Amino acid sequence: MKKLKTLLQDFISLAFPDVCQACGVGLNKQEQVLCTYCLFQLPYTNFHLEKDNKTAREFWGRADIRAATSFLYFKKGERVQHLLHQLKYRRQTQIGVYLGRLCGKVLKQAGGFSGVDLICPLPLHKQSMRRRGYNQSEFFALGLGETMKKKVDASLLARTRIAESQTRKSRFDRFLNVREAFSVRHPHRLVNRHVLLVDDVLTTGATLTACASAVLAVGGTQVSIATIAYAP
Repeated sequence: MKKLKTLLQDFISLAFPDVCQACGVGLNKQEQVLCTYCLFQLPYTNFHLEKDNKTAREFWGRADIRAATSFLYFKKGERVQHLLHQLKYRRQTQIGVYLGRLCGKVLKQAGGFSGVDLICPLPLHKQSMRRRGYNQSEFFALGLGETMKKKVDASLLARTRIAESQTRKSRFDRFLNVREAFSVRHPHRLVNRHVLLVDDVLTTGATLTACASAVLAVGGTQVSIATIAYAP
């Protein structure tokens, strides 16, 4: 029954694509991805206005991050969770690009992100990539790159191993679980560059810390971080 429901939802999404991806109502000609009501009702964090915001604090004492932000608050059962589910599991990749464009507009006005040279999405392990078929964070990166006028390169970083499930691990155990899970493929292309790492949701920051550490091991690099959502 559940599988039938999922197939029906996928069919509806294909047959009637011009609906709000948050609430399902029809979109008018001026609207894209979200209806105007949902666009204004999204729980924006405005973290970009505060250097020492909640996302930035997740990395204090763990990695030397120049600037960090999350665009939206994540709460179970609400719009942002539904959007991210559609993006991550239902192939609605336009959601990632759309949210990236919106986020990029505000980051252009935020001083800490003004010197970004390159945008890199957090990489998936090759097994996860084969299973899902795409990296949801890459589409968020593409939207950011479009409005920030920055190059996006998903080929520079690699996830070298799949970590165990993080769900029941403590904050410290999560860090240990992923600390050597990433590598830099072409270090010479990152030397003296300011890299913006992007992901979909920030929870403990363990995975992004591990990836940032791999980048910062390259000479002269700086790292900033942006995620679609922050999960308190």
